[in-house]
Amino acid sequence: MSDTPTSPAPLSDDDLRETLDLLATAVASISDRVDDQTRVLDRVNKTAAEARSAAFAAQKQTDPEHYGEIVGATIDGRIGDTLDRVGQMAGDLLRASNHTQEVLRKAEDVRSDTMRQLWEREQKLDRFKSRLPWFGLGAVVLALALTVTLPRFLASKASMCAVLGASWTTTTTGVDACVFYQR
Repeated sequence: MSDTPTSPAPLSDDDLRETLDLLATAVASISDRVDDQTRVLDRVNKTAAEARSAAFAAQKQTDPEHYGEIVGATIDGRIGDTLDRVGQMAGDLLRASNHTQEVLRKAEDVRSDTMRQLWEREQKLDRFKSRLPWFGLGAVVLALALTVTLPRFLASKASMCAVLGASWTTTTTGVDACVFYQR
């Protein structure tokens, strides 16, 4: 026996045609299956891409920094004017408060000055009250002194003597005098 393998017997034309038909059918069947598998894989790839896109969108939506930017933009867009007005009102209130503090400080200064002036007047009044008895005593002494000296002074002039209802005469010693005569 020889070491060369024996080759199979050649096929007849009908067998060859049938074998080729079977091979073509098998190849067509495999091609259809590969096409079906390709379509399935395309759908799987498309679904995976959509899922990946949705995952990225979800990741972007749940990203705190991005979400904060969206919220910040929304807040700025919707309440920015209101916040500006509130800020302006706060500034106005601060200016009004400062003005009020200044007015109150001036009022306090005026009150302090008024209280000081009132205290000084009370001190002067107290000093006057403490001196009032001395003024009264001085007035009494002055009244007594005038009672004694005023008629003498008035009587020393001829015109004043007539006002007193007396007569101006010269005495025997040559001195002028104001004399009251009884009638």
